[in-house]
Amino acid sequence: MPTGFDAGDTAWLLASTALVLLMTPGLALFYGGMVRAKSALNMLMMSFVSIAVVTVVWLLVGYSLAFGKDLGGAGLLGGLEYAGMRGIGPTDLTGSVPTLLHAAFQLTFAIITAALISGAIADRARFGAWVAFVAVWTLLVYVPVAHWVFGPGGWILEKLQALDFAGGTVVEVNCGASGLALALLLGPRIGFKKEAMRPHNLPLVLLGAGLLWFGWFGFNAGSALGANGLAAAAFVNTQAAGCTGLLGWLVVEKIRDGHATTLGAASGAVAGLVAITPSCGSVGVAGALLIGLAAGVLCSYAVGWKFRFGYDDSLDVVGVHLVAGIVGTVLIGVFATSAMTGGPTGLLSGGGVGQLGKQIVAVLAVGAYAFVMTYGIGKLIDRTMGFRASEEDERSGLDLAVHAESAYDHGVLGHGVPQNAVHRPPHHPDRTPTP
Repeated sequence: MPTGFDAGDTAWLLASTALVLLMTPGLALFYGGMVRAKSALNMLMMSFVSIAVVTVVWLLVGYSLAFGKDLGGAGLLGGLEYAGMRGIGPTDLTGSVPTLLHAAFQLTFAIITAALISGAIADRARFGAWVAFVAVWTLLVYVPVAHWVFGPGGWILEKLQALDFAGGTVVEVNCGASGLALALLLGPRIGFKKEAMRPHNLPLVLLGAGLLWFGWFGFNAGSALGANGLAAAAFVNTQAAGCTGLLGWLVVEKIRDGHATTLGAASGAVAGLVAITPSCGSVGVAGALLIGLAAGVLCSYAVGWKFRFGYDDSLDVVGVHLVAGIVGTVLIGVFATSAMTGGPTGLLSGGGVGQLGKQIVAVLAVGAYAFVMTYGIGKLIDRTMGFRASEEDERSGLDLAVHAESAYDHGVLGHGVPQNAVHRPPHHPDRTPTP
């Protein structure tokens, strides 16, 4: 290997890449347990097909446009010099790791970002339209934003100089704003705000949340791109925020509703992990604890906004990922320390409002771009091939209508147990309104 190659860094990034890829099957289980039984397999499939579609787009042109040499010096998009991964061999390095490995690591980020959007339109999207959407959205929305924040010469990274260690804007704000756009475009599910649409399998939700938590260490600590102290700090901060997010959500539930629920525990942990994603390499442990707590508390209220404002964000992509992504990205401007960043500091470290302003601009730019572009892509697909499932298919369930299968037949709901006899979770006032 050439000079500069580090075997330890490479080994850690190989492990991190596998961890982040595992997050998408974990997300599939998380989402699959949250929907009603009649669309559980469809929800799983929306995540799994995203792995295949995004991989093809990324290897053909996505990586090159995101991480190729900046075009025109504007920081908006990379070139096509790496299209089809041409010109990249086993001995080429990005930092101290093989460039092919760096491309694979970044691929896993693109995969889960696309898959996350599916939760906003659960139970009502045509599968073929979803496949087309993922391909176009990855190319036109994810890739440019990845270049802005992670790519060489990206305007958010180098010109604005906002901080985003592992993807609070690229992943979380991006998918949350995109999910909101699609939820508004497709409209609410049949029976929204009238029927109780409760999770059909809470153990599956907790299993998925556990896999997400496990994979998040690769997501955040892996973003150090090396086996070093920064990776260790990001690792500890990730655990800290996940725990305070979980606890914050449960405290709100207990005070407001009288019960601390399993769904709340899973959602709170995810909220804390989302919030620490952009900030895990910029704040100390105390900052991580507070960021996670803020996300858990705020998101526990934000998931109810859909009932107040009438948009059907089925599985709370907006309430958790968009809100927590904003919280974690903006609070860098409050809690960042020079010991972590090597320079920029937040308000509490005497940095003034400058960094806070940069963080807000980054959030607004990514959120606005993702929303507008996603709505346009979704509208085009809706007009050409139809995005929303038929009323008949939605009522009968997408599993049988689209995939000719059902979770019930395959034993997910038990062996021979009538569907209406399956244990139903208690009422969750924050997630399901009283009819």
